[in-house]
Amino acid sequence: MSAAARPLVAVRKIDAADSVTDQITLPHVFLAPIRSDIVSFVHSNMAKNKRQAYAVSEGAGHQHSAESWGTGRAVARVPRVSGGGTSRAGQGAFANQCRKGRMFAPTKTWRKWHRKINVNQKRYATASALAASALPSLVMARGHRVENVPEVPLVIDNAVESLQKTKQAIAALKTVGAYDDVLKAKASRKLRRGKGKMRNRRHVSRRGPLVVYQEDQGIVRAFRNLSGVELVQVDRLNLLQLAPGGHMGRFCVWTKSAFSKLADNWGSSTRESTQKVGYKLPFAAVSNSDLTRVINSDEIQSKLRPANKAVNRYRLKKNPLKNFGVMVKLNPYALALRRSELLSQERRQAAVDAKRKSLDKKHDKTQRENYKRLVTDTLYAEPSETVIDEEVKVAAAVTTVRKARKEKKRPNKEEAAEEAAALEAAAAKTDKKGKAAPAAKAAAPAAAKAAPKK
Repeated sequence: MSAAARPLVAVRKIDAADSVTDQITLPHVFLAPIRSDIVSFVHSNMAKNKRQAYAVSEGAGHQHSAESWGTGRAVARVPRVSGGGTSRAGQGAFANQCRKGRMFAPTKTWRKWHRKINVNQKRYATASALAASALPSLVMARGHRVENVPEVPLVIDNAVESLQKTKQAIAALKTVGAYDDVLKAKASRKLRRGKGKMRNRRHVSRRGPLVVYQEDQGIVRAFRNLSGVELVQVDRLNLLQLAPGGHMGRFCVWTKSAFSKLADNWGSSTRESTQKVGYKLPFAAVSNSDLTRVINSDEIQSKLRPANKAVNRYRLKKNPLKNFGVMVKLNPYALALRRSELLSQERRQAAVDAKRKSLDKKHDKTQRENYKRLVTDTLYAEPSETVIDEEVKVAAAVTTVRKARKEKKRPNKEEAAEEAAALEAAAAKTDKKGKAAPAAKAAAPAAAKAAPKK
């Protein structure tokens, strides 16, 4: 087996193994770009066009005489089944959260089931699927058994179109080595998972070969009963059969006439198709995907200029506002200006320091004076000798007055006046809180009694 770039394809006989009757030029459609994204998109939209509409019953969940109780009864305003005498009465109805209620957003039959697809996209996808069917690697990757097939794509003689019996079709497939894929599909038959077993699609199986013919002279009846085998007329190639599930690489068995018809039906990238009006096959922007080989080719290298190996090193530009050395290069006077600025700054700082020093000295002197005054205050200082002498005199005067009383001898007027004056002087000397000295305070009543009455 070889790749799809070969120009000729051999036509095999169905009655003799390894016998070639003719050779056909490979149609250009097998060289079309393989676009898996377009194939997947078109397949998913085409598969939607055979869906059958479904919906729930229009009256489902609404077959009760239910009505809301309104507000004021401390219950939800959901409709409730009317009547009484049964547990169903008063239960919520209609709403999707209620038991036996309708579903949320009931499905309708007028959903948008079908999808429109651009004609050019469908043709592009079909051409890509045909091109993929000519690559043995993609065919084998899809799971087809083509180990004994002499060539891909496989083209057989037109005599296969006139076969009438299934046993003849089996013999023909065995001759060209394609019957292994039929056996694989037959062995894969099993029960379907899910409810499809109840819906007339109980079994599933893998896909086998796709037989493409030009005229039906009995070929459909001969092949239709084989497991996994599908047949299609060459003018009605369908993407759903060429790429089942959106996966390219279906194993195709072509008749000679059908294979020859592809050239007219699809044309080429430069020649229009005879079946599709004004249509030309798409072509890839890059015909050779080996970019390394393309870049290193003589055609490309001859147009390139020689490599520039010179290294240009550029000096990094520095900001003169942040870099003083660059500023000096741009403005030599900046150095003198900076020097004068620093000197004036030093002078200003020296003046500030001298002023602060003088103020500190003056403050220290004031602080010392205040402390001295604070220490010499009578509230905190010890009493002086003068105060002690005065207190002694006051005590002596008080003692004299008390002796005179005891002896009942009235003192002289002059002596009494002197004692009263001494007591008044002692009482005048009080502390900061307004309290008299202890001796003067004790002698004040006695002096008042001793003083002569006027």
